[in-house]
Amino acid sequence: MLILFNKPFNVLSQFTDRGTEGSERQTLSDYIDVPKVYPAGRLDRDSEGLLLLTDNGPLQAKISNPRYKTPKTYWAQVEGIPDDAALEALRKGVELKDGLTRLAKVRRMDEPDGLWARNPPVRYRKSVPDCWIELTITEGRNRQVRRMTAAVGHPTLRLIRYRIGNWSIDGLANGEWRAADS
Repeated sequence: MLILFNKPFNVLSQFTDRGTEGSERQTLSDYIDVPKVYPAGRLDRDSEGLLLLTDNGPLQAKISNPRYKTPKTYWAQVEGIPDDAALEALRKGVELKDGLTRLAKVRRMDEPDGLWARNPPVRYRKSVPDCWIELTITEGRNRQVRRMTAAVGHPTLRLIRYRIGNWSIDGLANGEWRAADS
């Protein structure tokens, strides 16, 4: 079984919260009541979008293990307007504390059509413009997209994973899931 889930902001990518006692953080169990499925990879609590869940161990490994180089496409709302040099740096690889990132595909884009409101909303500053970029990577380091955009001078304000391999959030409202063909 394979489940596509459009994870909302502020939801943990796990079924239980092992955080501090008394915390009221939302988890996958607040949205998905299917036994014996597990996330194939992670999506940070402050990121939104596609999370795949499966009961198939080999498929889970193929999706989440970096050696398979499964492409993951993100929509990032960034502070400022990245110039061509910043975009080219993202394409060629950015030096992070844990090494140089792999080559990436990146382009400026309009705000995605049908984008849901985020709760809480992104903090806007009237004196600093923002824009959207689409970034496709084939690795999955911790908070990688956020660190990459910050490294070229454009911190991420909002991050949505749009696609993993051939699966996307097309037709899937925020907080909804559906079974898919693996």
